[in-house]
Amino acid sequence: MQRSWRLTVPRTISLGFLAVILAGTFLLMLPWSQSSGQWGGWLPALFTSTSAVCVTGLSVVDVGTYFSPFGQLVLILLIQVGGLGYMTATTFLLMLLGLRFGLRDKVAIQQSLDRSGMAQIRQVLRAIAIATLACETVGAIALFTPLMSRHETLMGAAWSAIFHSVSAFNNAGFSIYPDNLVGFVGSLRVNWIIAILIVLGGIGYPVILEGWQLLKGKRRLSPLSLHFRLAILTTLGLLIGGWLLFLGAEHLNPKTLGPLPINDQMLAAWFQTVTPRTAGFNTIDQTQMSLFAQMVTIALMFIGASPGGTGGGVKTTALAILIGCTISVLRGRESVLMFQRQIPQRIVQKATAVVVGSSFTIILGTLIMAVFDRDLEFIQLLFEAVSAFATVGLDLGVTATANAGVQLVLIALMYIGRVGILLLMQALLGDPHRSRLRYPEEELLVG
Repeated sequence: MQRSWRLTVPRTISLGFLAVILAGTFLLMLPWSQSSGQWGGWLPALFTSTSAVCVTGLSVVDVGTYFSPFGQLVLILLIQVGGLGYMTATTFLLMLLGLRFGLRDKVAIQQSLDRSGMAQIRQVLRAIAIATLACETVGAIALFTPLMSRHETLMGAAWSAIFHSVSAFNNAGFSIYPDNLVGFVGSLRVNWIIAILIVLGGIGYPVILEGWQLLKGKRRLSPLSLHFRLAILTTLGLLIGGWLLFLGAEHLNPKTLGPLPINDQMLAAWFQTVTPRTAGFNTIDQTQMSLFAQMVTIALMFIGASPGGTGGGVKTTALAILIGCTISVLRGRESVLMFQRQIPQRIVQKATAVVVGSSFTIILGTLIMAVFDRDLEFIQLLFEAVSAFATVGLDLGVTATANAGVQLVLIALMYIGRVGILLLMQALLGDPHRSRLRYPEEELLVG
């Protein structure tokens, strides 16, 4: 029993996220964090803290008016910790303090970043910190001018630029504006800056670092990794395909894209394709979208971003592996081949487990919310469940008005989605033990 409940790496990561959420809840309840100057309620604080640490963006309050500048600063810090990951943020802090970390810490970082090896962990962490700071700084500088139209002072515009840059790069989706980014639906600069930050944060640090090496000419003699190719191609395919689907479905909708000029329609459709990749910002009213557009959004949210990034979902590489597995079956192959590389069986099994486990979690969450609130429609329940689990933050107007039971289910889904369904199961059940037993095979009817 003692061995079963020792503090394993998955349990360290899971409890670490939980500790940050609880600490953030207390800080957001403080009178200094409330614009009213009084103690805040525990449920709004817990929901907001969970949403920030899990970089989701769902909110039961108007962040810009409910929280004071101090509360918004706490929110940004929670988003930053959540985006980097608990172990990455903690280890980087230890590095700044000059403290050393051992093999256990390296294993935890490896699992939190979904890396296959532990080589050069310090260099990787430094590169991640530099990439994060650079992207968020450049994004804030670029957003400063176009956001000045919504503020009376330069300090207000500067804070808004910093807030939205950090929120966008970490795929959090929090905004200090009551209408999110609807007021900037026709702003080419705001849409593209936010979209680029979302894509960079969601594409994953491994892709960013490898892309940087490629630009510097350090990978001319070595081929691009399979992960880099799959993440880039899958992301491009989803963005282009989603953009065409949204534009075709909503360009005549008088409540969304219909009243806009054609250029703004194309821009809004593009942003609406980028933001379900676990970002959560919106420039159109989500509740007025057609059922087809809502289903496309659900699909994009479920797939999510790429491994090693700030986004959630089942990840682009899992989708690519399952598609490759299907093609292999149709072609009569016993192994999954992609770009003349064979995918290890354990990776195929992991991708399958992630998709199946995520699907069951979302279905269960939807069913439980249906029990708590029988007046909500199925599409609303499914949309909110996928948005919470995939840490997206898009909303059909349910979250803020939902009862406490539904909000607690959404909190649980956000936490599970950020920690990861497989890592959370390992934390609950303990580390898996490989068995040397081999059993006889038997054919089974499938399909």
